[in-house]
Amino acid sequence: MPRRQINQHRPLRRRKRGEMQEISGQFLTGERALFQTQDSHISYCTFADGESPLKESRGLEIDNTLFRWKYPLWYCKDVVVRECTLYEMARAGIWYTDNLSVSDTVIEAPKTFRRVNGLKLQNVDMPNAAETLWNCRSIEMDNVTARGDYFGMNSSDIKVRNFRLVGNYSFDGCRNVEIHDSRLLSKDAFWNCENVTVYDSFISGEYLGWNSRNLTLINCTVESLQGMCYIDNLTMKNCRLQDTTLAFEYSQADVEIIGKVDSVFNPKGGVIRADRIGELIMDGRKIKIDQTRIEAGEILKHSDRAPWETEEK
Repeated sequence: MPRRQINQHRPLRRRKRGEMQEISGQFLTGERALFQTQDSHISYCTFADGESPLKESRGLEIDNTLFRWKYPLWYCKDVVVRECTLYEMARAGIWYTDNLSVSDTVIEAPKTFRRVNGLKLQNVDMPNAAETLWNCRSIEMDNVTARGDYFGMNSSDIKVRNFRLVGNYSFDGCRNVEIHDSRLLSKDAFWNCENVTVYDSFISGEYLGWNSRNLTLINCTVESLQGMCYIDNLTMKNCRLQDTTLAFEYSQADVEIIGKVDSVFNPKGGVIRADRIGELIMDGRKIKIDQTRIEAGEILKHSDRAPWETEEK
């Protein structure tokens, strides 16, 4: 038998107070297919061609459902999504929505989550997460993977555990961020941020943390070119710097490094502790050298100029 197609909102039967309407096994097409649906359990459905199928809906429980077209959940409230799939054309899928939980779901679409307030993600895979999670508030993420540039821009009040990210320019402009047990491959991560703490994680990427305030790394491993520069109040405790050069330029820092840092360049002030520093570059023309205390078991080379200033022309 052919699948039933619906291109408009079906009349709702009269329900008792608190009862959920059941919508199951439907193939829905057309713009705003279930517009302003309330207090409904949607399961094993497919939302095909047609924009904004659930716009302005409230009190939804959605499971085992496929979203194949644009803008599925805009201006919604109190939504639970489980074991669903948002395909690539479900782009810009969830904007201006409050109180949303998504679990055990694949989101292939880019630009998901804009101006969402109250978001929980658990066991979510986002293989095309370009420009995702922008301007959102009150976010919890656990066991999430994402691939794409500009993840998390200008969002706030974020708690993250077991996050795997491949994508540059992540968390730009974020505030009040706490990350645990994660792995970030991200050039220009944590720029222009305030109040970020990362625990027990690995971060790889050039220019980490520039122009931020109150950035704290605890039990982390970092690989970076010119990382942790231009930071007001940088704290690192029990961290390792692997293949990291020209670190801490113009940063006010309290840093504790296990093992070696390849080079330290013109810190603004504070204290830098390391077992070994490959090259310490302190240019008195640009910084007040006595504002920074260096505590190192060994410093292999001292310089008063940057490498590009001492190269022969």
